[in-house]
Formats: sequence, C-alpha cells, structure tokens
Amino acid sequence: MDGLQLLLDAKCLMASIGRCLAIVSFLVEIPAHAHDADVVFVRAQRSGQNQVVEHVTLTFGTLGLLVRAKGLEENRQAIESAMWNRMPLSADNKPCIRGATKALVHEGYAELIASFSCSFGTLTQTFGFLESLPRAYRVVVESDGSATQQFAEFKSQSVTLWGSGSRSKSQPITGVLGWIWLGIFHIFSGLDHLAFLVALLLIGKTWRQVLLMITSFTVAHSITLGATTLDLIVLNAREQRWAEAAIALSVAYVALGNLLFKEHKHRALVTFAFGLIHGFGFAAALKEYGLGQSVGAGLFGFNLGVELGQACVVGLLYPAIRLLQRRPRINRAVVSAASLLIFAAAGYWFVDRIA
Repeated sequence: MDGLQLLLDAKCLMASIGRCLAIVSFLVEIPAHAHDADVVFVRAQRSGQNQVVEHVTLTFGTLGLLVRAKGLEENRQAIESAMWNRMPLSADNKPCIRGATKALVHEGYAELIASFSCSFGTLTQTFGFLESLPRAYRVVVESDGSATQQFAEFKSQSVTLWGSGSRSKSQPITGVLGWIWLGIFHIFSGLDHLAFLVALLLIGKTWRQVLLMITSFTVAHSITLGATTLDLIVLNAREQRWAEAAIALSVAYVALGNLLFKEHKHRALVTFAFGLIHGFGFAAALKEYGLGQSVGAGLFGFNLGVELGQACVVGLLYPAIRLLQRRPRINRAVVSAASLLIFAAAGYWFVDRIA
C-alpha cells in the first residue's frame, strides 16, 4: 500500500508541475501575442503646395523586426531601406520625391519623419513593410485629407490619403458647364487671385484703364494656362511651388505700388507679366481635378469660368470704388488701408509657400 500511495503522490506532483508549466507557458506567450497584434501609426500632413510631411510612430520591438541593426542615427540608411523605401507615396501612380528624413528616440517608441514633394493627383501609399511583420499587424493612418482613421494590413496594404493633390475631389467634372462653374468657384475661393484683382481696381481711374489691365491679365494667364494644361510647359513639384510663391510676390508688388507710387504707368504691361505667372496657378488648380479625355472642354470651360468670375468681381466692386474716388481724402485712406492689408496677406502667403 505504501508503494501504491507513493505512486499516487508522484502522479499528483507531476500533474501539479504540469499545470504550473502550462500557466507559466501561457503567461510567457501573452506578450508575444500582444506584440503580434501591435500597430504602426502614420500621420500625414500637408505642408505648403503639394508638400507632404509624414510621421511614423512605432515601438522599438516593431522597429527591431524591420531593421536588423542597433541604434537609429547610426543606421539611418538601414531605416530608409527597411521603412521609407517600402512605404512609397505616389500621386496618380507618379512617385513622390522624398526629401529630408529624421529619426527621433522617445521614451518607449521611435518616431520617423520624412517630407515629400508630390505632383498633382490622388495621393496613395502602400505599406509594403507589412510583409515583414506578423500578419496581425495593422497600420493606422491619419491624414488631413480624411475625417476618419484608415487602416492597412497584410492583405490590403494601400491607403488613399486624399484625392487630387492637396484637395479631395469626390465628384468628377462633367460637361462644359461643370468646368465653367469650376472656374468661377476657383476665382471666388482663390484669395490670392482675388487680392490681386482688388489691388488693381483700387487705383483704376477710368473704365478704360481697368478694362485694359483686366484684358492684359486675361490674355497672359490664358497663355500659360493653356500651355501648362496641354503639357507644352511642364513644372515639377518644386517649380510649381516657386510659381505659387511668385504669385504671392505679384500681389505684394501691386499692393506696395499702391502705397508708394502716385502715378501707375505701364500698369497694363506689369499686369500682363504677372498674368503669365498666375496662369500656372490656374493650370495647377485645373489639373487637380483630373482632365482625362476632357482636355478641350475642361480648358475652355475653366478659362471661361475664370473670366466670368473676374467680370463679376469687377462689375460688383469697381462702381463702389468709383463712388469712393469722388471723396479724395476718404479714398486715400481706404486705398492705403486695403493695400496694406493685401500686402501683409501676400507676405504671409509667400513665406508659407517657400517654407
């Protein structure tokens, strides 16, 4: 009986040890499963014309699965190869140009930062590094082009950050009338173009002078709008950014001229020169909507809409300016205050677009 009791006690002991080992094994496996279900956070922000800055936040454990090296600053090239090269950003299937990158160490996690220059089009990103991570991983994407978070996973690695460059265009433009309305909308929503028109009108003494300035501006911007839309002139993202900065400078120049000069000779020629620059801005806005096979209708309708919008601004504003000009003292004060305000706004736009 003693031998049988000893055998039973041994079996109970072995069973207890087995249960303990099972519990220990379960506790050990919990962190592994929790790590397998980890996430990578991506935040995409617009920074100026067609500029995108991305922040990628991930744990050191996740980074260790992707980068087989120690340290961040010492292995920047390895990080770029493992991360940025495997999460390409593109606009209408045209790769964005990656600029400066940065790797930051925080308490418990790493932050990777990169800037991109993109052409116009719908921005999408593919997170190919998911193939090197456990299948349970998710990428949580936040962008100022989407009101909600988006998710990427092993089976679905691509995410649309936002549509058509820096603005989301959910509805396609159809018919000439649609393009006309788009041109009108662009004039009334484009503060820099509106400010340029107002600065011109403030010093217009006669209808003939105003008509000459507006006509020269129209002819000039129509030239570059057409040439850029038809790809006779092609600007990359950097060149387009400088064109937008030059538009801001043109607004500042006209406003400053209103403040400093008593006579405004050759204003029509100056307006023509600046109109050529503004045409690049109009073309950029037009291309953002994706012309497709509607190049002719889009170019004609959009340009006509721009002219109609300009005509509305002139027709509504200039009669009031003419009435104001009958009171020289009040007119000088209004012209000075408005021109100073326009100059300050143009200065802000210029700094924002080159920064």
